[in-house]
Amino acid sequence: MYDYLIVGAGLFGSVFAYEAHKRGKKCLVVDKRNHIGGNVYTEKMEDIHVHTYGAHIFHTNNQKIWDYINEFAEFNRYTNSPIANYKGEIYNLPFNMNTFNKLWGVVTPQEAKAKIEEQKNAAGVTDPKNLEEQAISLVGTDIYEKLIKGYTEKQWGRPASELPAFIIKRLPVRFTYDNNYFNDRYQGIPIGGYTGIIEKMLQNIEVRLNVDFFEKREELKGLAKKVVYTGMIDQYYDYKYGILEYRSLHFETKVMKDTDNYQGNAVVNYTDQETPYTRIIEHKHFEFGTGDKTVITEEYPSEWKPGDEPYYPINDDKNNEVYRKYKELADNEANVIFGGRLATYKYYDMHQIIGAALVTVEKEFGS
Repeated sequence: MYDYLIVGAGLFGSVFAYEAHKRGKKCLVVDKRNHIGGNVYTEKMEDIHVHTYGAHIFHTNNQKIWDYINEFAEFNRYTNSPIANYKGEIYNLPFNMNTFNKLWGVVTPQEAKAKIEEQKNAAGVTDPKNLEEQAISLVGTDIYEKLIKGYTEKQWGRPASELPAFIIKRLPVRFTYDNNYFNDRYQGIPIGGYTGIIEKMLQNIEVRLNVDFFEKREELKGLAKKVVYTGMIDQYYDYKYGILEYRSLHFETKVMKDTDNYQGNAVVNYTDQETPYTRIIEHKHFEFGTGDKTVITEEYPSEWKPGDEPYYPINDDKNNEVYRKYKELADNEANVIFGGRLATYKYYDMHQIIGAALVTVEKEFGS
């Protein structure tokens, strides 16, 4: 008999399992994939740690979380400075004085702000009602048309004018010459990849891979006093209130044997409509890699359907209302703990997942 059955060997489930084991609890972790780590999983190709499910850059302002994750890995000094490629024109991200100078030739923050205000007024945007209007109010029409519209519409599969404004409200806009995407105090990539972190968390815990919880639901639940569930909450309840919607992603990873440096940067966003992928990741640059080969991944957004991998929850009013009904059921479960991105229908960064898992641990066990 186990104290906890943990469904999902991703970051939330692994942190919970590690902390429960530390407190003398017996845990069984199951995952339907053939590897641990969930979406933070990294695998070695050509001596390069490849981010299998897209770029993962760890960043946080929370020293407690930073100290915690550093118990499991040493982090390098990687700084996230993606660039945008619009039909061969290269711009710095996030939008900052380097971007404004390249686009408009402006030199001072005052000149940049004046240009944005001029374009915002010309567009007649006063009270932004959707993503398109919100973007124009933040950065003007030139940047919206070149660097936001195409990328966003590919990412979400809908016209920007039909997307909610909140999606882009946290878009960084800086009037300094600073290409660091995050403002967080702590930032980096674990040396040796993320999989090593999860391996350390789960090293003394029983893990069963290639196990679909829903195929053996009653049998698995019968093995433990409590369940920690990190999968899709609507699936747990057999979709009784309807299916929660997501955007999915498809990755095409290629070993480039004829070059040691394909694009000169870890992440390049392709912001035009015509390029089918949203970005190319060149993994070796996350760890300042050398060697005579490189590995790239093209990232293609796609419409999600049941059976596909769910990546981005579509937190519009309709889906949030459906989730609210599922959450009411979840809140009344005596022996099931729901946690993580899919079980709470919320997009999380990695530090937020760790924080949420540690809060759950505290609720469950005390300090």
